[in-house]
Amino acid sequence: MRAELAAAGTGLADVIRQRRTNLRMDREAPVDPAIVLELCELAVWAPNHHRTEPWRFAVFTGDGRSRLGDAVADAMEAAGRPPKKVAKTRTKYLRAPVMVVVGCAPGESDVESIENRDAVAAGIQNLLLGATDRGLASFWSSVAMPSAQGLLDLCRFEPGTVAVAAVYLGHPIGDVATPPRSPAAVTWIE
Repeated sequence: MRAELAAAGTGLADVIRQRRTNLRMDREAPVDPAIVLELCELAVWAPNHHRTEPWRFAVFTGDGRSRLGDAVADAMEAAGRPPKKVAKTRTKYLRAPVMVVVGCAPGESDVESIENRDAVAAGIQNLLLGATDRGLASFWSSVAMPSAQGLLDLCRFEPGTVAVAAVYLGHPIGDVATPPRSPAAVTWIE
């Protein structure tokens, strides 16, 4: 079967090259919840050392997006962040019809926590590639206060979890230009 796929090509290289960070999306057009669930399922197929399954997902739609903005903004305000940034955070998650907060559970050691973070990042890439394949726009954003208790409580993540990404998902309303990429810098050692 693998030889047949290799001979036929799976189109994966095309999807990888087509994936773009794109926040130009229809804020109101709903995304089928079954597709969002499928994207989260793709994420858990990422490589994961010791099979700790560290990925956690919380999906926000409708008014939940405002609650997400408030949770992060409240934590920013309590930390003394600039009022202008706090105000922007309260509404920024309304730019997409679906927000997926992806968390990373802590490991039993520092090394395992690093390995967990790597696995979650690989899972997020799977999610983004799946979104591209399904014709959706996506945008991977960091979370200003990734360990804020209010955020973790809202997401129903266990203590010690860190929010690695806030992924915006929606139907695209415009394309994003392909930026130039340098060739891979490869050192061959024999």
